[in-house]
Amino acid sequence: MSKKEKIIHELKAFTWSFLYFLSWFVVLILIKALLLNEYKIHFFGLSTAFVGALIVAKVVLILDNLPLSRKTIKYPAYIHIIFRTIFFSFGVFLMMIIETAFEARHNYSGFIDSLLNVFNHVNIYQVYVNSICVAGALLGFNFLSLLNRYLGKGGLRRILVTPFPENPKSSK
Repeated sequence: MSKKEKIIHELKAFTWSFLYFLSWFVVLILIKALLLNEYKIHFFGLSTAFVGALIVAKVVLILDNLPLSRKTIKYPAYIHIIFRTIFFSFGVFLMMIIETAFEARHNYSGFIDSLLNVFNHVNIYQVYVNSICVAGALLGFNFLSLLNRYLGKGGLRRILVTPFPENPKSSK
């Protein structure tokens, strides 16, 4: 595979990953906005969804190449999916904790104190909600990635655009 083909392959993988996570995050932002609107709090977070999708898509593609992830290949597919989902979700949760501590460093005497008090921070429940939603997105992503790997190039798309076959029992 030439360098140009590798770059095109990576860009396609990144684009599909980004679009997948962007759709999940836009739905998450929409749910948040609707819930907060009930309390007359206006919330706009589409830029957050966009940036979050960019970051998660790239991190997932990087983590996908780690040897730790490849060692689960010898186990059944559901073990592979569960392991990758837990592994990726834990990484996302840690990054959200660090981000929350970084944002709250001014309320404490620095980043380390903020990190030590992050679970007492007012936004910790937002971190929990976002982590749960991202874990759901990662579970779906890992399932679709594995399914696409089994079906081969274009297999998942072929299944999705092909009409259902006729039911043999109904044609009698």
